[in-house]
Amino acid sequence: MEGRISADLLRGHTDTIVLGILLKNDAYGYQIYKSIMDRTDGLYQLKEATLYSSYKRLEKETCIVAYWGDESQGGRRKYYRITDKGRVQYKQNIADWEFTQRILNRLLKEEDD
Repeated sequence: MEGRISADLLRGHTDTIVLGILLKNDAYGYQIYKSIMDRTDGLYQLKEATLYSSYKRLEKETCIVAYWGDESQGGRRKYYRITDKGRVQYKQNIADWEFTQRILNRLLKEEDD
Protein backbone atom coordinates (compact mmCIF):
# COMPACT_ATOMS: atom_id res chain seq x y z
CA MET A 1 0.00 0.00 0.00
CA GLU A 2 1.45 3.35 -1.03
CA GLY A 3 0.91 6.48 1.04
CA ARG A 4 -0.40 9.77 -0.17
CA ILE A 5 -0.19 13.28 1.14
CA SER A 6 -3.33 14.85 2.50
CA ALA A 7 -3.72 18.48 1.49
CA ASP A 8 -5.14 19.16 4.96
CA LEU A 9 -2.02 17.74 6.59
CA LEU A 10 0.34 20.12 4.79
CA ARG A 11 -1.90 23.16 4.43
CA GLY A 12 -0.80 24.59 7.76
CA HIS A 13 2.86 24.23 6.79
CA THR A 14 2.87 26.22 3.56
CA ASP A 15 4.48 29.25 5.21
CA THR A 16 7.23 27.08 6.69
CA ILE A 17 7.87 25.45 3.30
CA VAL A 18 8.20 28.89 1.66
CA LEU A 19 10.49 30.19 4.41
CA GLY A 20 12.65 27.08 4.11
CA ILE A 21 13.12 27.61 0.39
CA LEU A 22 14.00 31.27 0.91
CA LEU A 23 16.67 30.42 3.52
CA LYS A 24 19.17 29.66 0.75
CA ASN A 25 18.36 32.34 -1.83
CA ASP A 26 15.85 34.97 -2.80
CA ALA A 27 13.34 33.58 -5.29
CA TYR A 28 10.34 34.65 -7.37
CA GLY A 29 6.92 33.06 -7.10
CA TYR A 30 7.11 30.48 -9.86
CA GLN A 31 10.66 29.58 -8.85
CA ILE A 32 9.41 28.70 -5.35
CA TYR A 33 6.59 26.63 -6.84
CA LYS A 34 9.08 24.80 -9.10
CA SER A 35 11.40 24.17 -6.16
CA ILE A 36 8.57 22.48 -4.25
CA MET A 37 7.82 20.29 -7.26
CA ASP A 38 11.49 19.40 -7.71
CA ARG A 39 12.12 18.64 -4.02
CA THR A 40 9.14 16.28 -3.90
CA ASP A 41 9.81 14.69 -7.32
CA GLY A 42 6.39 15.97 -8.36
CA LEU A 43 4.63 14.02 -5.61
CA TYR A 44 3.26 17.14 -3.95
CA GLN A 45 1.88 20.14 -5.75
CA LEU A 46 0.67 23.28 -4.03
CA LYS A 47 -1.86 25.39 -5.85
CA GLU A 48 -0.44 28.71 -6.98
CA ALA A 49 -3.28 30.54 -5.20
CA THR A 50 -2.25 28.87 -1.93
CA LEU A 51 1.34 29.96 -2.45
CA TYR A 52 0.43 33.55 -3.27
CA SER A 53 -1.76 33.69 -0.15
CA SER A 54 1.26 32.50 1.82
CA TYR A 55 3.48 35.20 0.26
CA LYS A 56 0.99 37.90 1.21
CA ARG A 57 0.61 36.57 4.75
CA LEU A 58 4.37 36.27 5.28
CA GLU A 59 4.89 39.75 3.87
CA LYS A 60 2.24 41.22 6.16
CA GLU A 61 3.91 39.50 9.14
CA THR A 62 7.29 40.92 7.94
CA CYS A 63 8.77 37.43 7.65
CA ILE A 64 9.60 38.16 4.01
CA VAL A 65 10.01 41.26 1.87
CA ALA A 66 9.19 41.54 -1.81
CA TYR A 67 11.04 43.47 -4.48
CA TRP A 68 10.95 43.70 -8.25
CA GLY A 69 13.74 42.11 -10.26
CA ASP A 70 15.52 43.93 -13.05
CA GLU A 71 15.29 41.31 -15.79
CA SER A 72 16.37 42.61 -19.17
CA GLN A 73 14.10 40.22 -21.07
CA GLY A 74 10.57 39.07 -20.42
CA GLY A 75 8.24 40.36 -17.73
CA ARG A 76 9.46 41.73 -14.43
CA ARG A 77 9.43 39.24 -11.60
CA LYS A 78 8.55 39.83 -7.99
CA TYR A 79 11.21 38.31 -5.76
CA TYR A 80 10.92 37.40 -2.11
CA ARG A 81 13.64 37.60 0.56
CA ILE A 82 13.45 36.12 4.05
CA THR A 83 13.94 38.57 6.93
CA ASP A 84 15.57 38.00 10.31
CA LYS A 85 12.06 37.68 11.75
CA GLY A 86 11.30 35.06 9.09
CA ARG A 87 14.41 33.08 10.04
CA VAL A 88 13.31 33.06 13.70
CA GLN A 89 9.77 32.06 12.68
CA TYR A 90 11.11 29.24 10.51
CA LYS A 91 13.17 27.83 13.40
CA GLN A 92 10.14 28.02 15.72
CA ASN A 93 7.90 26.32 13.14
CA ILE A 94 10.43 23.50 12.73
CA ALA A 95 10.63 23.04 16.53
CA ASP A 96 6.82 22.96 16.69
CA TRP A 97 6.69 20.43 13.84
CA GLU A 98 9.25 18.15 15.49
CA PHE A 99 7.30 18.27 18.75
CA THR A 100 4.07 17.47 16.87
CA GLN A 101 5.77 14.53 15.14
CA ARG A 102 6.88 13.09 18.48
CA ILE A 103 3.36 13.34 19.90
CA LEU A 104 1.75 11.85 16.77
CA ASN A 105 4.28 9.00 16.71
CA ARG A 106 3.38 8.17 20.28
CA LEU A 107 -0.33 8.33 19.57
CA LEU A 108 -0.22 6.34 16.35
CA LYS A 109 2.27 3.67 17.40
CA GLU A 110 0.70 0.28 17.80
CA GLU A 111 0.95 -0.96 21.34
CA ASP A 112 3.15 -4.03 21.88
CA ASP A 113 1.04 -6.93 23.12
